[in-house]
Amino acid sequence: MAPSPKQLGKKIIGYPEQIVPVVTVKDWFLQFTSDPIQHAINYVYGLFPIIGWISRYNLGWLTGDVIAGLTVGIVLVPQGMSYAQIATLPVQYGLYSSFVGVLIYCFFATSKDVSIGPVAVMSLTVSQIIAHVDDAHPGKWEGPEIATTVAFICGFIVLGIGLLRLGWLVEFIPAPAVSGFMTGSAINIAAGQVPGLMGITGFNTRAATYEVIINTLKGLPRTTKDAAFGLTGLFALYGIRIMCDQLTKRLPGRARVFFFMSVFRNAFVIVVLTIASWLYTRHRGGSKGKFPIKILGTVPAGLQHVGQPTIDPELVSALAGELPVATIILLLEHIAISKSFGRVNNYKINPNQELIAIGVTNTIGSCFGAYPATGSFSRSALKSKSGVRTPAAGILSAIVVIVALYGLTPAFFWIPNAGLSAVIIHAVADLVASPPQVYSYWRVSPLEFLIWTAAVLVTIFSTIEIGVYVSVCVSLALLLVRIAHPRGYFLGKVTLRTSGSKEQREVFVPLSKDGITNSDIKVTPPEPGVIVYRLEESYLYPNAHSVNTVLVDYVKANMRRGKDMSAVKLRDRPWNDPGPRRGDGAYERERNASLPDIHAVVLDFSTVSQIDTTATQALIDTRNEIERWADHPVEFHFASVLSPWIRRALVAGGFGLGSSSSSVPYEIAAVVPYRDGLGDRPLSDLRQSPREEAEDIEKGLSSSKGKESINSVEKSVESGLEPLLSLETPFFHLDLESAVRAAESSLKAR
Repeated sequence: MAPSPKQLGKKIIGYPEQIVPVVTVKDWFLQFTSDPIQHAINYVYGLFPIIGWISRYNLGWLTGDVIAGLTVGIVLVPQGMSYAQIATLPVQYGLYSSFVGVLIYCFFATSKDVSIGPVAVMSLTVSQIIAHVDDAHPGKWEGPEIATTVAFICGFIVLGIGLLRLGWLVEFIPAPAVSGFMTGSAINIAAGQVPGLMGITGFNTRAATYEVIINTLKGLPRTTKDAAFGLTGLFALYGIRIMCDQLTKRLPGRARVFFFMSVFRNAFVIVVLTIASWLYTRHRGGSKGKFPIKILGTVPAGLQHVGQPTIDPELVSALAGELPVATIILLLEHIAISKSFGRVNNYKINPNQELIAIGVTNTIGSCFGAYPATGSFSRSALKSKSGVRTPAAGILSAIVVIVALYGLTPAFFWIPNAGLSAVIIHAVADLVASPPQVYSYWRVSPLEFLIWTAAVLVTIFSTIEIGVYVSVCVSLALLLVRIAHPRGYFLGKVTLRTSGSKEQREVFVPLSKDGITNSDIKVTPPEPGVIVYRLEESYLYPNAHSVNTVLVDYVKANMRRGKDMSAVKLRDRPWNDPGPRRGDGAYERERNASLPDIHAVVLDFSTVSQIDTTATQALIDTRNEIERWADHPVEFHFASVLSPWIRRALVAGGFGLGSSSSSVPYEIAAVVPYRDGLGDRPLSDLRQSPREEAEDIEKGLSSSKGKESINSVEKSVESGLEPLLSLETPFFHLDLESAVRAAESSLKAR
């Protein structure tokens, strides 16, 4: 049965004998517009994941959510106030961010475990933004106004990224880079809190980490009574956790009791330190309120800044340069945390929807005076271990925060600042990557280990902002290097036989030692004149030149040159290929005669998912260079071309059809058109030397009954079988074995 006109497709203008595959640009658009109404409904429905689970809410879920929500809320209150201090904001702004974060997120979340609110890294970034704006415009804007503006602008940007479904951009930043700047940031934050823990003053605690450490050591003689509260609180936090961990191992039956004892250690330590601070300072404040230790002071009760945020365009311009790093931290930290807990608890998050949730949370948060909030690792881990069942647990956490805002602010007055520093140091210490984790980066990818190391060192010796940029840029540079220098192998055959069976099959493995194939196995190269090459990356413009160089250099080093350059006069030789020197002609002729004549190049495209115009042009250049070297046409066979768009591109480049080499395009990616004196003649007419028409081994076979097509798996049309691949593209093959067999059969026929 002959192929139908629809199967043959459309002819290429200028090349009437060549056939384009069926796939068209219209097909590409149809996959997005097949049912636009349903797509729109699904899009809107996906914006509110709560619709999918709230109707099935039950008492069993409620129990787990209440426990987890209350537990996280109790931890969130002291952490929120502590992180606000890092951001150089009054502590109530940390509570505003905490309340809005956990409340709004549950309506848009695709993760049940993540807890949104103030986090250490974002708080430090906000403090640096406030300092930057204040240095440029002293006293013009207050810190809370700057922080709220950052929350609104960054939230709006992240919301736009999510709505446009651009969450895949986050995938360009690998996990080691995120871990690197998180580790460096945690060390930076902890070092900056040690002076507050010890009551040491007199230097900038937000300078580079190494400077803070040096100045802290120099300032140890100036330690004040604050250290009694700070060090006591820090040792108590670690002591309670270690004790609970040991008791859990000894009494596993009471593990849940010890877990909650450990969970409440933050609140317990703050309460004890607050009582101690009140007992010690209540009669020592004097008339001017100068206490012997630093305490929190007055915390306004309730939500004091509810309303439409005032966004000053001049302020936006002043902090515009700082917005990218704040946005990147919002994206990376939240997506990394949500993915991590999704893997642990066996569910899948939607990155785009998570970005929408973060964007909405921060945009609405600016109406409450909140500063930027994102996912917290420590609170998310606590929420997960507490047995959370749905995102609704955030509502209970919000209730705890709002109760603290309206009912506990008088007690907050006596909280020692050193105690909050202890809470911060204890929390951020868990963000530092453990030695086994760092070693795993080295085992998996030494280059990514170097990225991790660079991110940590840059963050410690400069700022978080530069650390973020370095980790992102180095990661992208590594990605480009890997794309631009893809791995590829020239292949040979190995015959495999199952033990105790007569069945055997041939597989293709690298001719060179690859560290995987047994080095004692002898790999048989293909027939002389046939080379087989496997690409292990998509074939795109960054790596097109590399692949071209590898193929051409291999042919020139291992295949016979068609023209004897020693017989060509020196003045007639091209300047860039002068051939052998005088006196070396006999040796070169003897060496050249011992090499096989190149007949076919077989390319394994099984791992190639994309090809572009530059790569297609590079493949045309490869064919032209190899044919100039061989001084005759060379066949190009392709195995496992799985994408119709790759077939379309290859056919446009004159591959796969078995056409005469004089009729295929010489250039399809012309940067500058050649028109001077050339008229409208095709470039193929301007070649330096005439080409013989390539022998087509499929000629006459595709329409002959009872004969076997080399690139198909059927023998006869009369038997009722249909060809699996189009007979109009005989040099496209279903697998590598059939491609090599076709090339070797053609070689024998020649």
